[in-house]
Formats: sequence, C-alpha cells, structure tokens
Amino acid sequence: MDFLFPPETDKWLAVLRIGLGLQVAVYALFLKSDWNYLFARTGSGLVSRELGEAITSFDSRLIPKLGWLVALGGHIGIGEETVLSVAWACLLCAGCCLLLGLFCRPAAIIAWFLHLCAAESGGLLAYGADNLMTTGLFYLMLSPLSDRHSLDHRLVKTRPKDPQLLGFWRRVLQVHLCFVYFFGGLAKCLGSGWWNGTNLWFAVTRPPFTIVPPDILIRFKYLLPFLGISICLVELGYVVFIWMKKTRFVWLVCILGMHVAIGLTMGLYLFALVMIVLNLAAFGVDSGVPFLRRRQSVHGVFPEQLSP
Repeated sequence: MDFLFPPETDKWLAVLRIGLGLQVAVYALFLKSDWNYLFARTGSGLVSRELGEAITSFDSRLIPKLGWLVALGGHIGIGEETVLSVAWACLLCAGCCLLLGLFCRPAAIIAWFLHLCAAESGGLLAYGADNLMTTGLFYLMLSPLSDRHSLDHRLVKTRPKDPQLLGFWRRVLQVHLCFVYFFGGLAKCLGSGWWNGTNLWFAVTRPPFTIVPPDILIRFKYLLPFLGISICLVELGYVVFIWMKKTRFVWLVCILGMHVAIGLTMGLYLFALVMIVLNLAAFGVDSGVPFLRRRQSVHGVFPEQLSP
C-alpha cells in the first residue's frame, strides 16, 4: 500500500498535462498540410486509410479509427474531407486546452481518442512516439484532473485532490516506464549490433534519418561501440537506479540526454519530446511526503488530507 499509494502533490500532473498538451499541439501542427493526404480513403491518400484500418481490425474491431468518424459524417451528409478537417481542428484545440488547463478532462479524453484514431488509421506510418503519446494521454485522462496550476482550478476553485490518488497514478506511470526501458535495453543486449556500434551506425545513416553527415560519423566511429554499450546499460539500469535518491538525478539526466540526442541526430523530435515529458512527470518532480509535510508546516497546504 505504501508503494502503490504514496502521498503526492499535483506538480507531476501539471508537468504531464502541459507536456502532453504541447506534444498534441505540435503533432497536429506538424501534420497540418498532410493530414487529409495521409488519412484519405483508397486512391486519394499517400497510403490507403482503409488498408491501415483493415490491418488494425485483425487485432480488434473495437479499436477506434478515423473511419468511424467518416462513416458517422456520411450518415448526416458531411463529406470525408470535412470530417478529417474537423477531427484535426478538434485535436489541435484539445492540445491547446491541455496546455492552458482549460476543460482538462474533456480535452484529455478528446485528445486521447482522436490521436488513437489517427495512429490506428495510419498504422503503416505510425511508430513508437504514437504508442507512447496514446499511453500518456490515457493515463492523463484517468488521472485526478485538474491540477492547481490549471485555468480550471483558478476559475472554479476546486478542492485539492487526494494525495494518495495522485500518488497512485504517478506510480503507475513510473512502473510503466521501467518496463519500457528494461525490455528495450534487454532486447538491445541480446544482439551484437549495439555492442560493436553497428546498430547505432545504421540508425543514424538510414534515410530519412541522415541528419548527421557521414564524414562526421566516420571521424568518430570509434565512439559508436562505447555509445551503444552506454545506451544498453542506461536502459537496463533504469529500473534500479531511477528509484534510488542518490542515483536518480544522474540516471534521469542520462535518459533525458539520450532522448535529446535522438531528437537532434535523427530528427525524431516528437519521440524525443514525449519521452522527455513522461520522464519529467514520472521522476523529474520530487513531490513526495517530505515535500507535503514541509508545505503543511509552512503554508498549511493539504493539512486535512495527510494521514497522521
């Protein structure tokens, strides 16, 4: 019980809300000019939406897809292009609302649903960032919104949320990230590509990720094995050292540095951003029991919600 329900403030929730709001808004803006082109029906888009949705249906027919919205629009006489444009606008508005903390719960639900629809309908074009965005938004919409830093709280003056409930949802996010990094690091260690640097070489020289000029990579090729081994050790050690107070800051800096490097050297900016947001919300905000007691004694915050 102490592990699953540690008392927390809503600082981490504010970081998660603002970070994911920025993520959703940037995602929508990145796809603005290509949204209809990517998700149009057969013969009109880059890759058929119907093909992506058919592949998704093999897993389950209950997975939300943009085709649902298009079919619903067709029943009331709205064309596909209009439905897709409205879906994009709603996704952008949901991201902006999360950024401001306005209508937090409905915005989180809409953002999760529309992003999941887009990720599943464009399954052939989706990658890890889409899965992690969906996961983060799923946790956000179930978390005890709104936080004290949102406009909702300032306008409605809601009471502070239960610290133990806040602690539970943060703990779920923390454990989830540990699974992600542990199995990611374990998979890397099973082959020789990360130990000798070849996988790292292929990752940064494969189009369209060729941001770093090859001559620079050749000049520093002897560093690739060291970097590959370091990545394996950082990901494997995450599940242990991120929990220890003495090593948490060092491991968090290493993980954040790794994702910043991925974003800058491979152009995977959305992937880097969502991983930075999730890590900062999970482990970057120290708001446990000592913080609560200190605030209680100084400012009287949450006095009625702390157990004796």
